[in-house]
Amino acid sequence: MDKYLISFDRGAMDHIPAEDFPQVGEDAHAVCREAKTAGVLIFTGGIHYDTDDETLAANPAVVDTNGLITDGPYPESKELIGGVFVVEVATREEALHWAAKVAAACRCPQDVRKFMYDAEV
Repeated sequence: MDKYLISFDRGAMDHIPAEDFPQVGEDAHAVCREAKTAGVLIFTGGIHYDTDDETLAANPAVVDTNGLITDGPYPESKELIGGVFVVEVATREEALHWAAKVAAACRCPQDVRKFMYDAEV
């Protein structure tokens, strides 16, 4: 069995009207429940960005090899991940199947990437 990261960029859901978000949430939760029942869901969640937090405590930070911490990348970047859905499935086709379900629920395209296998971890 292989693990796959299914994700979308921050801002990918910006086209959705605010009044549609409750239904999007319900649809996304339904896919999560289905994946749990199927035994394939490892983890899922949206990434929290707090543009009102002056300390940037909830926002990304870059930690360099020497331990230097730099706040950023900043929330304006569309390259940041907006949400993740990690599944463990037998084939790439199964991962794409779940990505299609997530895409329909979240109303945005999904990126699908296979994790490298490492017996040590």
